[in-house]
Amino acid sequence: MVRAVRLWGFGLVALAIALLGLRAYDARTGPPLERWHTYVPDELSAERLDQSDWPIYLQHEDTLFDEVRRQVTDRLPPEARVPSNRYFEGSPIYPPRFDHDWNRSYEMLPAGNPVGAVVLLHGLTDSPYSLRHIARRYVERGFVAVGIRLPGHGTVPGGLTNVDWKTWMAATRLAVREAQRRAGPNRPLHVVGFSNGGALAMKYALDSLEDNTLARPSHIILISPMIGITRYARFAGLAALPALLPPFEKAAWLGIVPEFNPFKYNSFPVNGARQSHGLTIALQEQIARLAQSSSLDGMPPVLTFQSVLDFTVSTSAIIKRLYVMLPDNGSELVLFDVNRRAKVGPLIDPASSQALAKVLPTLPVDYQMTTIGNLPDGADDAIERVVEPGTTVARTRSLGLSYPPQIFSLSHVAIPFPPDDALYGTQPANAANSRYGISLGAFVPRGERGALTISLDSMFRISSNPFFPYLLARIDEAIAESLHAHSTQSSRARRANSAPAVPSLEPDPEFDDMQRRALDMEQDPENIP
Repeated sequence: MVRAVRLWGFGLVALAIALLGLRAYDARTGPPLERWHTYVPDELSAERLDQSDWPIYLQHEDTLFDEVRRQVTDRLPPEARVPSNRYFEGSPIYPPRFDHDWNRSYEMLPAGNPVGAVVLLHGLTDSPYSLRHIARRYVERGFVAVGIRLPGHGTVPGGLTNVDWKTWMAATRLAVREAQRRAGPNRPLHVVGFSNGGALAMKYALDSLEDNTLARPSHIILISPMIGITRYARFAGLAALPALLPPFEKAAWLGIVPEFNPFKYNSFPVNGARQSHGLTIALQEQIARLAQSSSLDGMPPVLTFQSVLDFTVSTSAIIKRLYVMLPDNGSELVLFDVNRRAKVGPLIDPASSQALAKVLPTLPVDYQMTTIGNLPDGADDAIERVVEPGTTVARTRSLGLSYPPQIFSLSHVAIPFPPDDALYGTQPANAANSRYGISLGAFVPRGERGALTISLDSMFRISSNPFFPYLLARIDEAIAESLHAHSTQSSRARRANSAPAVPSLEPDPEFDDMQRRALDMEQDPENIP
């Protein structure tokens, strides 16, 4: 027995050494590291951020971008001075040449006196660009909008090699302080988070329950939130071990890709995955701890928009690590189903068609469960299916929106962008004269492999949301609920009273069938990231 254990131990050690060897070999091959990978901007620490205000942060941000120009742009070798490089000042995608560089933090002010404030937190490798459409909607409704560039982002990918999630949390607190200062006291506060920013938004809301010095949000809006991520991220730190030796420094990167996107990093360091994993673990533990002590009763309503198919975050974790813990406080989960009328025929994976049934919770639940989708043999109009808290029957209405036949599902990155977004939209405004030098969402390349400097896989992923008008309408409801919190009429009642002239809500047998299939499926909680 002892000998068998020793053999197993030696086998595991040998396997680990072999895997590290393969990782080290892989790090010696592939594209080289460029200046934007090796230069690391000097961001403010978490301690400095907690002692700073918005003007100080913006002043330091100006210094960071000046240093990127001097240390990266001005020192590019000739082979890097190409139109597809966002760090080449002669490139059409060079951000400083635009009317507004959305890599930087911003504030948007309403025309009159503010009625509320919103803080917008972008995702990992992302920039404040991603939530600008939602920010403008809030401003139209009289809110001050504060979109902060989270430390490590917006400058160079190397910035993510030396940052931690606690610094992102400190930046979140700073943004909330600024939003409150701009809006004034006793105004509704919303926090909107996309992807990794969704985890930060939730963490801030939980922290505010335990720290009376933090302003409490009146509503949390989550878009593809990173409540749980893939298991590979748990071992991302091990993947970087060979980088401790200078010849294998590329092992500190999970992806080294040309930087052709003006407002998002394409290259991805191991530390980014490691910090996201650390944040989600801290978040899940805090949710469970506060739920056990009944301390979540003070949570504001949480409205989440999520695709059932998501390659980046776990949809199941959103339900089983967050929503199952929330009190009956008006929270809602909106799931975007796959397109059941997509023109892809036998190419669709049968498992994708079952994605919604796999993640549906057992009803009844304490939150509103909403799905957006269509029928394989029904009308083209998309359908909203709503299950009220405490009930088990889904009711439907037509939205007057269609799932484009060439789009088989939404994606992690698509939800916060409208189809006419200049960079990510499938139908960008003024596509012939792109505002940002390229229209990535409308780019549908055809030709021989190897001709392009980018991966076709990255272009295949849908990057805008055909249901974006619906998302804005739902956010409008959250705004109205916050502004009229004293009213006895619930947001759901107002929504029913103001619904467009479409058929009244009716029971939905297909949704009931999905629910029965969900109950029949084996779902092991240990398999949830």
